[in-house]
Amino acid sequence: MTEYTNLKLSINDHTAIITLNNPPAHTWTMDSLKALKQLVTDLNAKDDVYALIIHGEGEKFFSAGADLNNFAEGDKGQAISMAIAFGEAFEALSAYRGVSIAVINGYAMGGGLECALACDIRIAEAHAQMALPETGVGLLPCAGGTQNLPWLVGEGWAKRMILCGERVDADTALRIGLVEEVTDKGEGLSAAHALAQKVAKQSPVAVSYSKKLIQAARDNPPAQNLIHEREAFVKLFDTKDQREGVQAFLKKRQPNWQNK
Repeated sequence: MTEYTNLKLSINDHTAIITLNNPPAHTWTMDSLKALKQLVTDLNAKDDVYALIIHGEGEKFFSAGADLNNFAEGDKGQAISMAIAFGEAFEALSAYRGVSIAVINGYAMGGGLECALACDIRIAEAHAQMALPETGVGLLPCAGGTQNLPWLVGEGWAKRMILCGERVDADTALRIGLVEEVTDKGEGLSAAHALAQKVAKQSPVAVSYSKKLIQAARDNPPAQNLIHEREAFVKLFDTKDQREGVQAFLKKRQPNWQNK
């Protein structure tokens, strides 16, 4: 299996598990960001993988984001390179053709939270803490934070977290829509696997089409997306999974998806 810098990959049935592994705080580096982009690309090519779960090694950190030592010298060239690497990695994660689930099993700060924001679904363990504290050190979230956070929690809470540096706990995150579920400490992965098993029961082709349409609502007007929705519905009739899904339902059996 390919080695990915500071990332561990395992695949169980139809689910890939990505473990952030750069102790002690699982900070992102240029190499690990490039590795994440490559890993997602590789998973997109695996027809039998329908979902990915991403979490931090251990129980204290999901990820503390970028190592500020990268920006200590005020090098604009370094800043440009890191910003591009963050953007490309997390945009690749957001565009993953299957369902991505972040298990926030501790501190998710800055680029760590932005990684979770790039996922489709977020599960926080009870002890999790989340923040985008960049403005407190003279920076700003540059890996999708200023765009993805308000989409989830609204402009007011996004401004509290980004402009006021406010940190939120798991219960607050659930209340404001930042996460979809809160579990006891150590139970996040189990909850994520349960969701991934639900994903595996759906047609992966239909899931991929549907995900693109849902995310397109961020950028395109409904009138345009409604046309694309109908077009995608018809395109599914060119797939083996559409025929398999309908036939399986009519014959009262489980479908055998091919992701084709």
